[in-house]
Amino acid sequence: MARIGRGKNFQKTKSKILHTAAKMFLEQGYHMTTLRGLSEATGIAYSSLINVFGSKEGILAELVAYVIEGQFSATERLLGNEAQDKILFYAAETTLQLYMAESHEHIREMYSVSYSLPETSREIYQTITHKLEDIFKEHLPDLKTSDFYCLELASGGIMRSFMTVPCDVFFDMETKVRYFLKATFRVYLVPEDKIDEAIRFVSQFDFTKIAQSVIDNMLGYLESKT
Repeated sequence: MARIGRGKNFQKTKSKILHTAAKMFLEQGYHMTTLRGLSEATGIAYSSLINVFGSKEGILAELVAYVIEGQFSATERLLGNEAQDKILFYAAETTLQLYMAESHEHIREMYSVSYSLPETSREIYQTITHKLEDIFKEHLPDLKTSDFYCLELASGGIMRSFMTVPCDVFFDMETKVRYFLKATFRVYLVPEDKIDEAIRFVSQFDFTKIAQSVIDNMLGYLESKT
């Protein structure tokens, strides 16, 4: 099996590992995927996987960064000029995240694990904190970045709860999105009329289709780099 250094092929090999890991996580789940299995699937030595990512959690943390960026990029493309309304942008982006988790049980598992493990949860909270400060500063002008970090721990807990509980006949996606947005926006003191506007706004989009597109684009991007 191939061993790798930090030369010109390093990024290509890293992308190959990420692409293969993403496919394996989607096909058989995060917990059932092993570094030994990933080593066999990629033809890259087990020791090299450890050298590049440190652990399976390290691979997931990097994939989480891709997914977060993909969510924000997809939301910007979806909203166009309306992306300037930060509350509507956040509503659309988080609704997309809920639909992505609902689209596949193994994606739900990846999200759940991401919010639970130290490295991946740190990646989420640190990345999202600055975005939340930009979005909600007008409603909470006296808060510092550290305050928004604390609030992200609260809203992140809400997100994890709504993602990990599957929809059923009594809890459909419309209900899930509505109650998630109400709970989260109230944490950031968004006015009730604006919350209602955001809920109406997200109802007009086909998030099932958009969620699949984000997943396909991530896999396609990683594959193009191998």
